[in-house]
Amino acid sequence: MVKLKIGLVTLIILGCTQLQAQCSMCTKTAQQLGEKPAQGLNAGILYLMLTPFLIMIYVGWRWWKNEKIRTANQ
Repeated sequence: MVKLKIGLVTLIILGCTQLQAQCSMCTKTAQQLGEKPAQGLNAGILYLMLTPFLIMIYVGWRWWKNEKIRTANQ
């Protein structure tokens, strides 16, 4: 189970490097900044986007685990 979690986190981290997570306003601003700052801006957007998804995954996992225990006790 631990290997699965580590593999999933690794896959998410490696997959995020190729994503473009900029809205149209951020894209326009990033184009004016240059290449390196634009990459940093994109990485920051992805980092901020990842936190709510990890929270939702954790809440869903806890819910699933509790439901599994509750149905086993019935």
